[in-house]
Amino acid sequence: MSILWVFVGGGLGSVARYTIGLGLNKWTDTLFPWATLISNILATGILGVTLYFFLSRWQDQSWIYPLIAVGFCGGFSTFSTFSSETMNLITTGNYVIAGLNVLISMVSGLAILFLLQRLR
Repeated sequence: MSILWVFVGGGLGSVARYTIGLGLNKWTDTLFPWATLISNILATGILGVTLYFFLSRWQDQSWIYPLIAVGFCGGFSTFSTFSSETMNLITTGNYVIAGLNVLISMVSGLAILFLLQRLR
């Protein structure tokens, strides 16, 4: 049954990420990969809240972790797109933007999990 929850969560997460990309592409015309950054930061926050606040309260709900942490967050975040977009920035000579993308992505993700763990 866990595979079904991962499947449902992954589909919902992928659609959410795609929707964010569509929305931001209409509003921004920049080299910086905002949609991927926002999706990854939100996925990290959702994962942290799930791990640090909800799992201990919903231990009898075995479907929560596969649905949200593995499925939704896995489908919503995207390391492969992050890597591809960063590599594209590097190969086109946009080193500063590529570096900022890596720095902001890594620091914000770790900071979110650190803060959520401390709030627990």
